[in-house]
Amino acid sequence: METTQAPVRRTRPINYAIGMFGTSIPVNMFKTYAAIFYVDRLSLITTKQFSLVLLLYTFLDALDNPVYGFLSDRTRSKWGRRRLWLLIGAPLLVICFILFYNPPGSLGPGTAFPYIMLMYMLTGTLDSLINSNYGALFPELFRTEAERAKTNAMRQIFQFIAMIISIALTPIVTSAIGYANTSFIYGALAIAVIWYMTLNSHENLALQDKPKPQLFKTIATIASNPKFWIYGIANAAFFAGLGLVQAGVPFYVKYHLIGKDMDSTILLGVVLLSTIALIPVWVQIIKKMTLMPAWRLALIVCGASLVPLYFVPSLPLAIITVVIFGFGLAGVSTTMDIVGARILDEDAEKHGIQREGTYSSLIGVLNKTSGLFSSLAFYLMFQIFRFENGDNPGPVPDQASRFLTVLFPLGVMVICVVMSRFLHFPERKAVAPGQAETE
Repeated sequence: METTQAPVRRTRPINYAIGMFGTSIPVNMFKTYAAIFYVDRLSLITTKQFSLVLLLYTFLDALDNPVYGFLSDRTRSKWGRRRLWLLIGAPLLVICFILFYNPPGSLGPGTAFPYIMLMYMLTGTLDSLINSNYGALFPELFRTEAERAKTNAMRQIFQFIAMIISIALTPIVTSAIGYANTSFIYGALAIAVIWYMTLNSHENLALQDKPKPQLFKTIATIASNPKFWIYGIANAAFFAGLGLVQAGVPFYVKYHLIGKDMDSTILLGVVLLSTIALIPVWVQIIKKMTLMPAWRLALIVCGASLVPLYFVPSLPLAIITVVIFGFGLAGVSTTMDIVGARILDEDAEKHGIQREGTYSSLIGVLNKTSGLFSSLAFYLMFQIFRFENGDNPGPVPDQASRFLTVLFPLGVMVICVVMSRFLHFPERKAVAPGQAETE
């Protein structure tokens, strides 16, 4: 397919960055409150059954991510390679998200599991479709490290604003209007923002003239790159720890702090607000320390901040602790995607093929192996502490909640820090293929 060599329209960083708000709104509520909704509030499944849902979904993710990325890389259309998938995928994702939080009234403890499994799978796989294409746009639209640092900082701020709404405020919103109505509102926001971002992001159509990647050769090339594995495992460990902290806070507040839903909102809100406020600080730290040392420092801060959270007996002390966690989270959020873009740059320069979609999706596969960690955490919560659900929380729910929220995430954070020590790049600016066309 030959494309007309027209000047490439520059995408404004804010128009792309706001897309993170749209992609984050539904998936954060979906993943953070799935357990508390079905296990504790409705008591339709046990923690053991929920761990099985996470386990099976992880294997689905391992299959769907590279398929979505490969199809995206090979797409040739007047819309470009990514935007068509985003326009179609957004409403499908929202429909499944709404159905997940609107289970049929006829479901009971003996019949709910198949429905929950199906809707979790569908919502999760459509989230993968959206994020593989959204993520693949980043290294193409923004070529220099300065552009990427600025855009990614904005993107992370939008993500954390979405997290304030869909994680921190969700207990308040759902208490007022219920999970069903909340899912409708979040879904409508998601479609509007994703479509706005898609229509205002301008792909370089000339890149469609490059050779189409071949599936097995592409996977073999990527799999033979040790940087892909180091970064992917570190990424997966981090998101596993972060996801468990988020999902565990409602349990931590209820069973350790003996608090109310509002206390969960306060804790999660403090994490997210401190993260947003401290992202600009990390932009300056990157300038002084350079990218890789800043990334490693941020990972260490995140892990170390979990230690005091195990011991604090009150909400005020927990708030102080999570501010430190927010500082580390700001650093990881600012640096993580730029580190991944470095790997993509090296691959494009070496092989002359644009395969950001497949690369991003395969990294997504490793990211989603975080589900294995999460599944194991809930399984151990059941086996060690006999915590089944809200009706039967076992003899030591306090210890169970701290295991889920602190101890297990701390263990996987240590893995993340260790892996990061083995990833190295020369400190340089990214080189754009066809740079003369865009500058």
